[in-house]
This record gives sequence, C-alpha cells and structure tokens, in this order.
Amino acid sequence: MQNEKLGILLIAIISFCVLVSFLVVGPIAQDTAYHNFADTNSLFFIPNALNILSNSLLLLVGVSGLLALRRTGRNSLTIINSLKPAYFLLFFGAALVGIGSSNYHWWPNNETLVWDRIPMTIAFMSIYSIIIGEFVSEKLGRYCLVPFLLLGICSVLYWWFTESRGTGDLRYYAVVQFFPILTIPIMLYFFKSAFNFVWAYWLLLGSYVAAKLFEAFDKQIHEYLGVVSGHSIKHMLPAIGLYILLIAYRKRSAVVHQQ
Repeated sequence: MQNEKLGILLIAIISFCVLVSFLVVGPIAQDTAYHNFADTNSLFFIPNALNILSNSLLLLVGVSGLLALRRTGRNSLTIINSLKPAYFLLFFGAALVGIGSSNYHWWPNNETLVWDRIPMTIAFMSIYSIIIGEFVSEKLGRYCLVPFLLLGICSVLYWWFTESRGTGDLRYYAVVQFFPILTIPIMLYFFKSAFNFVWAYWLLLGSYVAAKLFEAFDKQIHEYLGVVSGHSIKHMLPAIGLYILLIAYRKRSAVVHQQ
C-alpha cells in the first residue's frame, strides 16, 4: 500500500509538470521536414518500399491478436473480461496502424498522416486503460477507456484542424503519446498486477522507446546500414514488443498477492 501511495504521488507530480509545460509552451506546428525520410527507394510499383512493407509486421500481429481474442477454452488469452473491449481495440488499433502508416508512407503529407496517427492513439489509449485496469483498478481502467479514446482521437483532429488553418498545434497529441510513456513505468513498478508475466509490458514499453530513438536517427542509421533505415526499424520494433505481449497473454495466469 505504501508503494502505491508513492506511485500515485509520482503520477500526480508528473501530471502537474506536464500541465505547466503545456501552458508555458506555445502551439507546436508539424515540421514539414518530418515527411522527408532517409529511405525513398522503390520496389517494383511501391514507392518508399521498406517504410511501407515494414508495416506488414504490425498488421499481422494486430490480426493475430484479434483472432486470439476469439478463442475459448485452453487456447484463450488470460485477460480481464470486463476490459475485453480494450484488448480488442489494442490489437485492432495496431492492425489499423499497419494500414494507416502504409498509406501515409505511400503519400507522405499531413493529410495522410492523420490516418496514421488516429489508429496510434487508439492503440496508445487502449494499452493505457489495460495497464490501469490490471495494475491500479479494474473499474478505473474500464471507465477510462472511452474518455481516453475520445481524447486521443480529438488530439489528432485538433492538430489537423489547426494545421489546416496555418497554426498547427501538436501539444495535445504530444501529451496523449508521451504522458503514458512517463507514467506506465510507475504503475508497473509501484502497483501489483493481477497476473504474472509483467515483464512483457516492460518489453513493450522498451520496444516503443527504442522505436522513437530509431526514428530520430533515421538518416544516420540508413547511412550506416545502407539497406534499411531507422524509420523502417521503428515500425518493426513495436510489432515485436506487441507480439511478445500476445505470447504473455497466452501463457500467463492470475496470481494471488499476500497482504
């Protein structure tokens, strides 16, 4: 209980810091250079081929998760049944990211980027609700799902609307993307899960952080490796992390904590 109180305090401090930063920092427009990727090589009729094809892994994992959620009996996933919509939306969002990101990389611009980011917020907010439900409170995780989804989708639509008016503002989307990254480790460390195989969440989080690093060094990695770019690797890493989580869902079981 003492650890949980400390975790709540740390989350409150981070929330306050994020709020202050949001108020202090002005609107953040989308950098047009964001659409200039290091690897622009085509394969047959596919432009930016590896940046598109690398999304297939995320699509496959998303579809695999959706099919696994339909199974019953011994082959079923060990999840919180009342949060099943969140697990469904996690893998559904992942599959949509694979499609939306492929569409974006075929025609890289702000208009297609919207359909890349909306599925990402669906996946972000779903996994955040799942972790809240498994570690903090099942009821809280269930109640947070819909508001979180609306917040995530609206953050992208707000950015797109302000961008179309020449005053783009990414702040809300940045909060939706990075606030969970800052607070999920606190929940994983200070709160007790209802299940074992907790390390799978750490690996998923690590895969996403690593993906952001590969994205940041897209050009340098492409120059060093020659064949594949940092951005293509960025697409594959979260897919690997999500697949490991899917395996954990299949193998884990409920645990009883001693009070």
